[in-house]
Amino acid sequence: MKASELRTKDVAALEKEVTDLLKAHFGLRMQKATQQLTNNAQLGDTRRDIARVKTIIAEKKRQQGAAK
Repeated sequence: MKASELRTKDVAALEKEVTDLLKAHFGLRMQKATQQLTNNAQLGDTRRDIARVKTIIAEKKRQQGAAK
């Protein structure tokens, strides 16, 4: 997921994206705990995606606050 793609979305869509990523990350953690996860790199990827989306949400909220 690229940051340029995320910047085109509004805050509500980004917050939904965060919840979807958190659910996916939880599922991956459960797979790892039961030793069903074959690609451990997915955990780091989803964690980085969550951080990326949260950063863009913060940027958008900061811009909205400065515009007022």
